[in-house]
Amino acid sequence: QVQVVESGGGSVQTGGSLRLTCAVSGRTFSAYIMGWFRQAPGKEREFVAAISWSANHRKYLDSVKGRFTISRDNDKNTAYLQMNSLKPDDTAVYFCAVRERVINPAHLVAYMGLGHEYDYWGQGTQVTVSS
Repeated sequence: QVQVVESGGGSVQTGGSLRLTCAVSGRTFSAYIMGWFRQAPGKEREFVAAISWSANHRKYLDSVKGRFTISRDNDKNTAYLQMNSLKPDDTAVYFCAVRERVINPAHLVAYMGLGHEYDYWGQGTQVTVSS
């Protein structure tokens, strides 16, 4: 069984920073894609960022480009989301998602942003940004 656990959420003021961590554990596992999604109250879940196994491919939500950075450590089966210059609109529950299945490289970037293409999800961590 695979467990996905997020940590690092919290409350910060506008302009502050947080670093989210996603740790994957359980059976021997290789996460082909690791991604972050978020859901604000009353809104649908949205894609935030994703990274491929080799880290050669990364994808970001337009509104977080230049502020958020996704990275991963394959030896630790862990992904990180460094969030800088946070804004109140970033307030949400952030979920880590992992895809184990390999994707045709031609479709990789497109699939990164699609929640239904991921195999395992964490329980989420709350990020609150106050003005």
